[in-house]
Amino acid sequence: MDIRLLIRRFCDEARQFRGFTEATIRRYRTVLELFTKLANIRDIESVDEPCVRNWFFQGRTERRWSAATFRTYHKSLKVFFRWCRKNGQLQADPISDIALPKAERRLPPRLTRAESMRLLEVTDSYPWPDAFVRHRNHGIVATFLFAGLRKSELLNLKLADVDLEVLSIFVHCGKGKKERIVPISESLAAIIVRFIEERRRRHKTCPEFFARDDTNTGLSDEVLRRVISIVRRSLGVSFTVHQLRHTFATLMLEGGCDIYSLSRMLGHEDIKVTTLYLSASAIHLRDQMSKHPLANQVATRNTPQKGALAYE
Repeated sequence: MDIRLLIRRFCDEARQFRGFTEATIRRYRTVLELFTKLANIRDIESVDEPCVRNWFFQGRTERRWSAATFRTYHKSLKVFFRWCRKNGQLQADPISDIALPKAERRLPPRLTRAESMRLLEVTDSYPWPDAFVRHRNHGIVATFLFAGLRKSELLNLKLADVDLEVLSIFVHCGKGKKERIVPISESLAAIIVRFIEERRRRHKTCPEFFARDDTNTGLSDEVLRRVISIVRRSLGVSFTVHQLRHTFATLMLEGGCDIYSLSRMLGHEDIKVTTLYLSASAIHLRDQMSKHPLANQVATRNTPQKGALAYE
């Protein structure tokens, strides 16, 4: 059977019956189409273990796939092949014996505390076209830094999701379609209030919280990329939207937030993912080292007493 037809059916069922997000479906389709193209596969009957193994081998040796890329492709093919077996299109699993490379544990890139403060200042002082755009863009950057939302979560944020009375943001379409509540700090609340006032003055009635300035619709991914590109050039420091989320997590730990609460705010299903941020902050680790029970006693014993003689 034509594998392209199967890929189309797989994506349709994933959308309609399994509730996968469009981003997830797009990832599956991209990986599967890449596999069929590079492995020169037209029919599902041509797929076997040597074929799949050779594709992964070429990816690692010729295309220099990272371990993370390898594991992502492996997971996508595994789900598709399992679906094919369930629907009687494959007799054996062609990927079950292909080992995964060890995952790379890299520290998440982030902005420093000084760079974060400068980013907020640059965004607020940039010569935007009008007050609405200025307060909106300031609110966008502040929401990333003070609440740690993902890009998709910010773009899908609704006006009704922001509760200034209880100082919280309700995220109802997070990763994996999981819901969570993120508290709002006083600093973020003050920035948001100014934007809401401008939003009302401009008669924005769309349900999306961050609206476009030219139409009464929610912010698009393209407009957000343009905003981030402008403030990135003005700041003079390269960063991505997701790095602002990493910055939020690291700054929260440096401020004394416990790892469990941070995991809840970030919406991590596994707290092990959150623990990676523990090693990303030298300040946090140094503060934890000061809690060693012998540290204060040794420091006190080695401190010269008042009136003690000084020896040369």
